[in-house]
Amino acid sequence: MVELQVISLDKVSFQLKEQHNFEWLLNMGEVFSVFDEQDSGNICFGIEKNGTKKFVKYAGAKTKEYTGQPEDAIELLKNSIPLYRELQYKHLIHLIEHFEVEKGYVLVFEWFDGECLHSHWSFPPPHKYTHPGSPFYRFKQLPVEQRLRSFNSILDFHLNVEKNNYVAVDFYDGSILYDFKNNVTKICDIDLYKKKPFINTMGRLWGSSRFMSPEEFKIGSNIDERTNVFNMGAIAFGLLGGELDRSILWDAGQELYQVAIKAVKSDRRERYSTIEEFISDWESASKQHL
Repeated sequence: MVELQVISLDKVSFQLKEQHNFEWLLNMGEVFSVFDEQDSGNICFGIEKNGTKKFVKYAGAKTKEYTGQPEDAIELLKNSIPLYRELQYKHLIHLIEHFEVEKGYVLVFEWFDGECLHSHWSFPPPHKYTHPGSPFYRFKQLPVEQRLRSFNSILDFHLNVEKNNYVAVDFYDGSILYDFKNNVTKICDIDLYKKKPFINTMGRLWGSSRFMSPEEFKIGSNIDERTNVFNMGAIAFGLLGGELDRSILWDAGQELYQVAIKAVKSDRRERYSTIEEFISDWESASKQHL
């Protein structure tokens, strides 16, 4: 078993599988937070300099939850750069710059004062669903109108994804940031989104099975607009209903329920054919709900 090394930077401490040089980070500003529990091979930091906060995403260190090689994590992070450029949108965190350092690669984003709706390191299930401090629990206590606005932001971004000929891969509640003070939703971590056409050559694709369509588990399947529709329907049940319990356990009225349940049909032919079509029915049902 690997003996973990404790790294201390300014106001934070964290563990890695081996020592690593972060002098480049200290030169960027004061480190005030760290996000070191991801299994992606990335480690992320909040830094502040001259009153401006930024979010730094780094690949190259041997993080404690990552089982792959740092070189693979670096390649994936580099490959994500065009995604943040091509899919840049008001609901997506904004990439400021990116650069290489001695042993890794760095992406720097504007800071957003949101909380991750799947902060599994602080509130692992079942605490995520029941603990008063859990961002997800707090989100589910919000009035349904606020949650609908949040979901509409997510839909709006994925319409942009569809228009740019991409498919969402590995989008789940851990990709959703919510600012409880200003009631603003942003999306992060789109690193695995793919340009169409995209064929499933893996079997089980990356992602949380709670939000994945049947074709995301089957080699040779097309991953396309109908896959995106399933993903959005599953997210709707996560934010407005009973997540995997897709019975009538639902907060947003019967009309919207019927739209969401059509989106998550196992038979892809029975779903909406595009996000645009899904949104059209969703907006019509929303007017009836309100």
